Amino acid sequence: MQFNIIGSFEIVDDNGAVHSPGMPKVCQTLAVLLTRPGEIVGFDCLIQELWGDNPPRRATTTFQTYIYYARRMFVNEGLVPADRPILTTHAQGYLLDVREDQVDIKIFERLVSDGRRELEHGDPAHALDLLHSALALWRGPALGSIHAGRVLQGRVAYLEELRLRAYELRIEAQLRLGLHREAIPQLRELVSAHPLNEWFHHHLIHALHRSGRRAEALQAYQSLRGILREELGVEPSADLQDLYLELLGTRQERRAVAGPRVAQLPAHRPRPGAAARGLLSAS
Repeated sequence: MQFNIIGSFEIVDDNGAVHSPGMPKVCQTLAVLLTRPGEIVGFDCLIQELWGDNPPRRATTTFQTYIYYARRMFVNEGLVPADRPILTTHAQGYLLDVREDQVDIKIFERLVSDGRRELEHGDPAHALDLLHSALALWRGPALGSIHAGRVLQGRVAYLEELRLRAYELRIEAQLRLGLHREAIPQLRELVSAHPLNEWFHHHLIHALHRSGRRAEALQAYQSLRGILREELGVEPSADLQDLYLELLGTRQERRAVAGPRVAQLPAHRPRPGAAARGLLSAS
């Protein structure tokens, strides 16, 4: 079986048929268990997810009903034999006996981690393949078909952050491989979705320049500058200002006249990572 919760909740059997638990609370319960496959999840955690700080008077009995329906679904859908339960009760909570490689969010985490490691070890081509595979698992928002409570909301936030990190790593791998043109469409989409993320803007400007589209690179910088001024009342980061001046061909002249920069921009504003800095001058 394969459990997919990046997007709609679906269980895919060995024949490729798709199954769904159906009842929203059953889906929610199984989703919590799938965030920790093969581990016991405590009763308190599960009840917190389903009802928050205001559980019903008979919460335990009601929750046991959801567990019953989940077990019955596994057997009735032919996913497990009746004498080999996959969802078991323990003194501390419940355990869903599946491997991490059966759960899409766990596969995603592993692929991103492996992609980052390959990039650090100097193999951007292998990293690119791994990160492509990781991002291809996203069929929609994480846990998109589930009404997430407090526990799952935290998991969704984590997965969305990791997804952005995967995009960053994939773009870095593309640029290291000289695939500047190929990176532009995704960067434009990311800049549109995250207009205050200077990392994406920095790489879009760099990719446009390296693709021979200097005018568009300059326009992208001015667009970012307008957004930051209007939304936050600040200027682009020092690295982006240097990149802009380099596009104009005036960075060296300014440094020769102005000497070392002593003014610091506000520390709270996002800045490109170390991998972003120096890409243009190193290319």
